[in-house]
Amino acid sequence: MSGKVKFMKMALEAAWQFQGLTYPNPAVGCVIVQNGAVIAVGAHAKAGEPHAEVMALKEAYMALSIDRGIEALTSSHDIHEYLLKHHNGIFLFCDIYVTLEPCSHEGKTPSCASLLQKMRPQNIYIAHFDPNPEAKGGAQALISGGIDVHYGLCEEEGNDLLKPFIKWNEKNFVLFKWAQRLDGTIDGGLISDEASRKKVHAIRNVCDLLVIGGNTVRKDRPTLDARLVDGRAPDVLIYSKSKDFDKEMALFKIKDRNVFIEDNFERLKDYKNILIEGGPGMFEATKAITHRYLCFLASSTGGSVKFSNENENFKILQSTKLDNDLVLWMQSKEK
Repeated sequence: MSGKVKFMKMALEAAWQFQGLTYPNPAVGCVIVQNGAVIAVGAHAKAGEPHAEVMALKEAYMALSIDRGIEALTSSHDIHEYLLKHHNGIFLFCDIYVTLEPCSHEGKTPSCASLLQKMRPQNIYIAHFDPNPEAKGGAQALISGGIDVHYGLCEEEGNDLLKPFIKWNEKNFVLFKWAQRLDGTIDGGLISDEASRKKVHAIRNVCDLLVIGGNTVRKDRPTLDARLVDGRAPDVLIYSKSKDFDKEMALFKIKDRNVFIEDNFERLKDYKNILIEGGPGMFEATKAITHRYLCFLASSTGGSVKFSNENENFKILQSTKLDNDLVLWMQSKEK
């Protein structure tokens, strides 16, 4: 593996840690290198917060200078302004690796392309162009500013990372999530550890619609909110032929939430970022509409009901250890 590929893969890895959490923005990672050594790694964590390039530039500035005035700054505008005033050419001999073309527009945060143009790094390597018409054009702006820009490094991996963003801008993005133990069992109480449960709640916090099976609702009586991260409760679609449910369940009592009980998935066309939670039955019912799969694999055994769908082949896009669980982002090899 060449050094350039290694650095871009580090940027991709940083971005994947926040996949599912940045809606309506894409997950993006950035690595800054000087003299062959990594001096900063940044990622975009949440819509409205600093982009990956800004986070990496902040970290790199602290690594390359004795100035700590930037350390306490958290808003993108403040970090931008500080760097513009104090950078003093500190990034001139740096290379920057970013998974997505730096944005050219002024939105909730300032333009990353404009900032990078003024920081004047030696090279900028980009995995994937920005498909958003409003934000694209950053690379050309950088080239016009005299910076060497290199496109397409780890482009396929960049596309894998970007796919949710592409999908919800085209129509919608559907993610199927489940948790299982090492032996495949999915019953018998809590499966995932607290860190994994918080991750799921953080994903719920930014999804528009949560889809769940009727049998699961009747048996488990879930609330399906994002309380572990003090987040919002998404709308819920209960996939069921029968509308017979105990409406006193907490699921039905959350203010400003819409709960639909339907025997089809037509409702999904009204939403952009959709999370399905379920077991083997829901897996089969939603195969045609699901774009990505997210599995939380616990390091334990037990239970009696297994997630045992036959003849399923997945491409593992990214795996991460989260406390005692393994988190797998996957897509079906059939798609």
